[in-house]
Amino acid sequence: MYPIQHRSMAQSSRRCYCSVPFCSNNKQKFPYLSFHDFPVDGEIRARWVRAIRRDEGPSFKILRGSTFVCSQHFPPEDRYTSASGRIRIKQGSVPSRFHWNDWGGGSQARESVYQRARKRLGVAVLDDSDHEMPDSTEGALPAVTNDHDYACRPSPGKLDSATQRIRELELQVLSLEIEIQHLTVKKQHPLLFNFCVTDEDYRYYTRFSSKEVFTVFWDSVYPSASRLVYWSKAQQTAHVTPSPHRKLPLIDELFMFLCRVAAGLQEKTLSTIFEVSLSTVSRIILTWTSYLYQVLGSLPVWMTREQVQATMPDKFKLYCPQGESYSRLHRDPLCETPSSLSLQSETFSSYKNHTTFKGLIGVAPCGVITFVSKLYTGSISDMEITRKCQILHLLQPGDELMADKGFLIERMLSEVGATLVIPPLKKSPQLSREDTLKTQAIARLRILVERAIRRVKEYHIWDGLVPLSTVGSVNQLWAICCLMSNYQGPLDIKGDKPV
Repeated sequence: MYPIQHRSMAQSSRRCYCSVPFCSNNKQKFPYLSFHDFPVDGEIRARWVRAIRRDEGPSFKILRGSTFVCSQHFPPEDRYTSASGRIRIKQGSVPSRFHWNDWGGGSQARESVYQRARKRLGVAVLDDSDHEMPDSTEGALPAVTNDHDYACRPSPGKLDSATQRIRELELQVLSLEIEIQHLTVKKQHPLLFNFCVTDEDYRYYTRFSSKEVFTVFWDSVYPSASRLVYWSKAQQTAHVTPSPHRKLPLIDELFMFLCRVAAGLQEKTLSTIFEVSLSTVSRIILTWTSYLYQVLGSLPVWMTREQVQATMPDKFKLYCPQGESYSRLHRDPLCETPSSLSLQSETFSSYKNHTTFKGLIGVAPCGVITFVSKLYTGSISDMEITRKCQILHLLQPGDELMADKGFLIERMLSEVGATLVIPPLKKSPQLSREDTLKTQAIARLRILVERAIRRVKEYHIWDGLVPLSTVGSVNQLWAICCLMSNYQGPLDIKGDKPV
């Protein structure tokens, strides 16, 4: 017996703590215990680490003079008292008494099932090495089959039924896997392609002239649309963050919005078609309304004088050489009657005999909508809406502007150097040839403008009354419908056919 080389340090210290898990012994609480450093020998130290079940890491470092194991974890035979009165442990000793092994009492091997069964039946357990088994089977004890019957061979009938049950479960699992795969493929396949197959389908559901035009539009908005923030998410945070997990493919979200705006489908119907909740439909439509308003509103749709000249039909060049646009007051859409009398008086239009909104649209001679004002209450005057919409700031000296016969804006145009083009006055019983051709050209331009406005009115969201609950986004929807109508192609002066 030799004393261990790592003597107990800090026997007189008051700051010794045991590093064994579930042990809170320290020198201050238990001064009669001894605390021992980890051995210097690497092999014995590794045995100590394995014994206490605590590997070294960021939260546990073995340091000389500060990492100890108390004497409570060593059996009495591994401890002895030195001549100086200090408790030491023998060379090569390893701690073995812990909380998880009942302080060394749980180290005995557990009795076998056979031994426990013999004891329960009151039969002495015989040691095979000391007693010879008789050749005769007479007097043999009955087999104990109550415990662990899985050790016995099952009957053939049970095997057959178990095999049949396993086959049934395997077929059920296979059927469910096929169903899951089918649903996954169905979920990943955009619903758009189920509804829109031909160009006519695209015109009905989306108001785009063809699949090709829709694809071009989708490819242009997809890079930014993939980072959309849902409307409800934008309410909770002030900074832009990636949107949460989507219920639908992104292209189906755009298709849902177009079905609501272009085809006029109600949100309840969309909820059934896309198999999402009504709140999800509302959130998607509000999000895409705000997004497309920002995207389309950032496009420079106002045409320069050079662009107007390059796209102007030949007949218009003869009589409106500097024509910039045709201004038209549009008195749609109708809205629900508010309960407030003051709001009723503001939104009531004597022209429509209903509460309505007013908006100003500018159309280039080629039929493209180049200006969209916001919507105003129906009681506002024509001159006031022309002044407030700031279309006059876009005109340059020398520009020519045509307006509806109810627009008395000639003086306002003269202030910015522009001219109002009106049909020539009849000074004689019969107009001259030149005046007749000019009148016809102006009339055709007005027809072209009517067709451009009709395209906007064909967005079926304006078929009924605008609910007061959507008044907050009605300006955005109005601008989107006007600007997206340009994607239907240019208007032919002889008919409403894209060329």
